[in-house]
Amino acid sequence: MISTARHAKRTATAFALVSVLALAACQTAPETMSTVSPMDAAQTSTENIASLTAVIERSPQDPEAYNVRGSAYGRGGRNSEALADFDRAIQLNPGFFQAYNNRALIHRNMGNQQAALADYNQALQLNPNYDAAYIGRGNLYRLAGNANNAFQDFERAIQLDTTDPRAYYNRGLLYQTRNQHDFAISDFAQSISLAPSAAEPYTARGLSYLAINNEDNALADFNTALNLDKSNAEAWAYQAVILERRGENQRASRSYAEAVRLDPNLSVAAEGLRRTRAS
Repeated sequence: MISTARHAKRTATAFALVSVLALAACQTAPETMSTVSPMDAAQTSTENIASLTAVIERSPQDPEAYNVRGSAYGRGGRNSEALADFDRAIQLNPGFFQAYNNRALIHRNMGNQQAALADYNQALQLNPNYDAAYIGRGNLYRLAGNANNAFQDFERAIQLDTTDPRAYYNRGLLYQTRNQHDFAISDFAQSISLAPSAAEPYTARGLSYLAINNEDNALADFNTALNLDKSNAEAWAYQAVILERRGENQRASRSYAEAVRLDPNLSVAAEGLRRTRAS
């Protein structure tokens, strides 16, 4: 016969796991999705910036040259320099909708949300079929809690046959918050097909699988996410959730511990680590 204390402990663990699954059902997953390729990253090098500057020196009235260098500055986190280049590109060509879109992202990175919104709006006024601006503005809306406008923007980008995986990923996050997990899973799958080396859509899809109690597919997705990105705290945490549910507490504890190391504020991991260490 199980002792009263042991029975109470198992009941508490079961209740905690149910709470975790409820959280997974409304989990919004990582807020951003990296789509920077090694070639993109190389464009932030000092040598490449120097070569772009040389192009500008030869053609100081070329707005595209400023736009390209501004993009390189932005990828390297040099926001002020990027902003100056996009300002100059727009000054030289007020109809340069791509530069407005790029400047919007810099404004967003600098915390200037209203300026970012104004630039996305201007880009779309100049080109109503510019999918990148719908995706950027949609993510701005989503992170501000304006889910309806965000959904409409991602939907519009997808209607334009975008090949940008972020449109499907972000729309999937919104479906996820609505507990429409079948739609979310479909969107994450499309995002994965467009960017198979990005870890975030696997983590997000895993959460939707977990929310509908499809543990095998959820675990496969979390494992794939970790193969792609060992620094993915959520994938470690929710991999551990499944291992804990299956009674593999030692393995679960190690995964929870890694999640806590990567993100000490991830409550799912911290609570799971306390449970599995005490078992």
